Amino acid sequence: MTELFQLPLWTPFGPWDWGLSFEWAWFLSTFAGILLIALPLMLGVAMIIYADRKIWAAMALRRGPNVVGPFGLLQSFADGLKVFLQETIIPSASNKVLFLIAPIIAFTITLMAWAVIPFSAEAILADINVGLLYILAISSLGVYGTVIAGWASNSKYPFFSAMRASAQMISYEVSIGFILVCVVLWADSFNLKEIVEEQRAHVWLLNGFVFNPLLFPLWVMFLISSLAETQRAPFDLAEAESELVAGYQTEYSSMAFALYWLGEYGNVLLMCALNAVLFFGGYLPPIDWAPLYVVPGLVWLLLKILFFFFVFSWVKATVPRYRYDQLMRLGWKVFLPLSLFFVFAVSGYLMATGHYTS
Repeated sequence: MTELFQLPLWTPFGPWDWGLSFEWAWFLSTFAGILLIALPLMLGVAMIIYADRKIWAAMALRRGPNVVGPFGLLQSFADGLKVFLQETIIPSASNKVLFLIAPIIAFTITLMAWAVIPFSAEAILADINVGLLYILAISSLGVYGTVIAGWASNSKYPFFSAMRASAQMISYEVSIGFILVCVVLWADSFNLKEIVEEQRAHVWLLNGFVFNPLLFPLWVMFLISSLAETQRAPFDLAEAESELVAGYQTEYSSMAFALYWLGEYGNVLLMCALNAVLFFGGYLPPIDWAPLYVVPGLVWLLLKILFFFFVFSWVKATVPRYRYDQLMRLGWKVFLPLSLFFVFAVSGYLMATGHYTS
């Protein structure tokens, strides 16, 4: 079992050090591992909101946040303090229990998905053999936070938004599933660490499935589907301001609203990480060259995540919003048949070249 914070490697909690039983030592080390992922992630969300606004401003020839703190770096924290001090308003006609549970579900599920992301060859909280299936299962649960919010608000705009969001997320999860089937076929594993290792020197000295001519189109579809899955522009139909005021979170305020923001940007970072892990070699350097391995794998992964986040922001700042019929047509009439075709193409190629004869 190669888990992050494995007792002999990462913590002094072994029974030979502190007199703790193995169960307590495992619990404390795992809890420390969760904190080491969750706390930097929350800080990272605050900073990428700032980066998001700066990128949009630069592309629109504006300055963006520049008053609160040096270069406006504390703007996200000021916004967080503001929503923390606001009153939580619950609509009188809403289902109060579900209304308050919905943002907690959205936020919690985002954190749970990070448990199987390999930050380096040794740093994985849960190195399970079905890590990719776990990601699919957890990400599928994210729609509940949206649907429950739309229904519990007892308001027409959030309800319409919830219906849009559920149809959108389900539609693109189908094509994402077929894309991931191709990755699993090539890596011959559902384990995310093994998928990363399979990308080592995959094409000559290049680390990453994206350099494979058969898998490159799949990455393009996966990137676009990531935008739709996280409801980012140009697929932000669930929060279309000109039609739905603010979508499923229209009736939310204070920390309940902030939890949706944290969950949304946490999902964006997760999809950026999955793009890096599944197609760009994860914690591996871009080129399989010994001097590049001096840089820790965590640094390479973070750089790739930041690159993909820049792409997400770039698209939002430059591409106009789709109509809903265009969104559905792209998912069902373009991506679904294409991804299904590539399942046959990739599996046929692997069978013809004897990939599984070992």
